[in-house]
Amino acid sequence: MNETAPIKGIIQRFAYLFLVLAAFAVMLIGKADTVLLEKVRTSVTDAVTPVLAVLSRPASTISNLVDMGQEAVDLQKENARLREENARLLQWQSVARRLHVENTELRNINKFNAAGALNYVTARVIADAGGAFAHSLVLSAGKRQGVRKGQAVVTGDGLVGRVASVGRHSSRVLLVTDLNSRIPVVIESSRVRAILAGDNVDRPRLIHLPPGASISPGDRVVTSGHGGAFPWGLPIGAVASVSDEGITVQLFTDRERLEYVRAVEFGLDGIVTFPENNSKKESNEVKSATSG
Repeated sequence: MNETAPIKGIIQRFAYLFLVLAAFAVMLIGKADTVLLEKVRTSVTDAVTPVLAVLSRPASTISNLVDMGQEAVDLQKENARLREENARLLQWQSVARRLHVENTELRNINKFNAAGALNYVTARVIADAGGAFAHSLVLSAGKRQGVRKGQAVVTGDGLVGRVASVGRHSSRVLLVTDLNSRIPVVIESSRVRAILAGDNVDRPRLIHLPPGASISPGDRVVTSGHGGAFPWGLPIGAVASVSDEGITVQLFTDRERLEYVRAVEFGLDGIVTFPENNSKKESNEVKSATSG
């Protein structure tokens, strides 16, 4: 131990000096022969390159994985944003379609020329109370909105029915197709009078026609104004078929597609109804409606 200590001390003393001299020598060689130094540098670089390539691969792989992970997170955020935006767009699309339908219905109602109308109330159809034994609608307007029993209910296409009962904020409409509906009408072209009778089907019938009346498919049917329930000239439909079984009328309005209707006040108080068990009363009123 004591003999090696002086040797280590000498090596440590001269190691620094040796390194300085070696560096100085390299500098001198570089100045003296640059070509030789460049060859040495190139050789060293070639020798070290494979090692550096191997060492750099894990770092590159880790960097790629980090980038891929960040891209996945960004894509997930973008996907969530797009889903939320798509949901909002679908909601607005639904609102736009509903408003388009409502706007179309309201424009259609405004086409109706209510000559002689004192006032009217536009209401939404909120329920279809129709079934196998009754055809009626429930409206979102009642006494508070100005709806009165007996008012004519129309769209831009024609007559729908009449107000049968009224509550404070709702009312029920008896459709022209209902079994209890009887409306005095006239064939517009020939002036032949008849009664439009509902039968709980989509095509009501013309009854109590005068003998020898000439009716053809396509003839327009309008209200005659008799009976005091409706004014003259409200469009109802057109004759659909004429056969031994009877005459049917295709209505201008479609119950299945009603969104908005208008309850119109014409200042008339009569309500035409024909109870099945009172044929005498029916006969008298029919004669009054079809006479002349």
